[in-house]
Amino acid sequence: MKSQTKPLDPLNASRIQVVDALRGFAVIAILLVHSVEHFIYPVYPDVENQASWLTILDKSTFTLTFGLFAGKAYAIFALLFGFTFHIQFSNQQKKGLDFGWRFIWRLVLLSLFATLNAAFFPGGDVLLLFVFVGGFLVLVRHWTDISILILSIILLLQPVEWFHFIMSLTTSDYSLPNLGIGPLYGEVIGVAKTGEWLSFLKANLWTGQKASLFWAIGSGRFLQTAGLFLLGLYIGRKEFFISTQENINFWVKTLIVAAIVFAPLYMFKVQWYDESSTPIIKRTVGVVFDMWQKLAFTFVLVASFVLVWQNKKFQKRSKNLTYYGKMSLTNYISQSLIGALIFFPIGLNLAPYTGYTLSLLIGFVIYFFQVRFCKWWLSRNSHGPLEYIWKKATWIGATKR
Repeated sequence: MKSQTKPLDPLNASRIQVVDALRGFAVIAILLVHSVEHFIYPVYPDVENQASWLTILDKSTFTLTFGLFAGKAYAIFALLFGFTFHIQFSNQQKKGLDFGWRFIWRLVLLSLFATLNAAFFPGGDVLLLFVFVGGFLVLVRHWTDISILILSIILLLQPVEWFHFIMSLTTSDYSLPNLGIGPLYGEVIGVAKTGEWLSFLKANLWTGQKASLFWAIGSGRFLQTAGLFLLGLYIGRKEFFISTQENINFWVKTLIVAAIVFAPLYMFKVQWYDESSTPIIKRTVGVVFDMWQKLAFTFVLVASFVLVWQNKKFQKRSKNLTYYGKMSLTNYISQSLIGALIFFPIGLNLAPYTGYTLSLLIGFVIYFFQVRFCKWWLSRNSHGPLEYIWKKATWIGATKR
């Protein structure tokens, strides 16, 4: 791996720095959510044996963390995945090359990273979903901007959930497909509790991955991810992340619209998802409005971040985000390993002793050490360890780039 004689300064690197920083923000948020939920290992201290003030604090921590980041950090991550495809495709197109077929190979490589991550993450993870959904980007790579935007909107409208809802209105005995998600997750968690390493890895790699993919299909996450990929591709084509007055005005309008529509969407979500007593409504219309309100808040976060990024002082104070975002794949996968060793019986088994608040603090500690590693590594190398491997393996057999 080629070392650099001069430490990397993310503010001067030839990249769109707001994207690196935004990706870093998303991966940190994912880490905090995963830490609070013990990396999908639902084992916590008995609230009967802890002080009432701590129980109240834990509930507040959970509500705040999930309200701010759950479903939104992943959405930002997916949006930027589509944006990155645009950058890669555009760079190769300028050389007269079609990156589409090379990107398919890149997705195959990503499946290996997804397997590595899933080995320590019960219930699977988002990377394998990205592998399957990434094909949408290849299919539309030569489409017009407006065609990509229209398809993105259609996917984000959640047509499958609306189909199930309409069918339930026209067919009295209609029921949703039973994907057996609950038993699959139950099996994975049961194996995790044994603390047996080999069984833990096997269950995660097979049953856990199935549970994760089936959940993505049943919860509308599959089509939403495809829609976010295409929307990220569209944003890249329109160069909305470039700092111009026109783009700043665009993000101001985006922030205003997203903030306005969030409130009613959240109210409908509470009515048809949180408080609905009818399973078919909760799992169709309720799911749609839950995803829509999260999407609206996602754009509140993205637009706010881009606008605040225009402040040079904020940029300088956010260097850590840029470092962290440049090594997003390394950080994301190492989080799972570290989390498993901290919370699970295969490691320190701290889950039964750490409530939501302490788990959140542990997440911040993990981030602290990860970002220190990122700064050290990027002062000597141009890419993170896994990013370097992914890049090199992507171009195996290529004669010209």
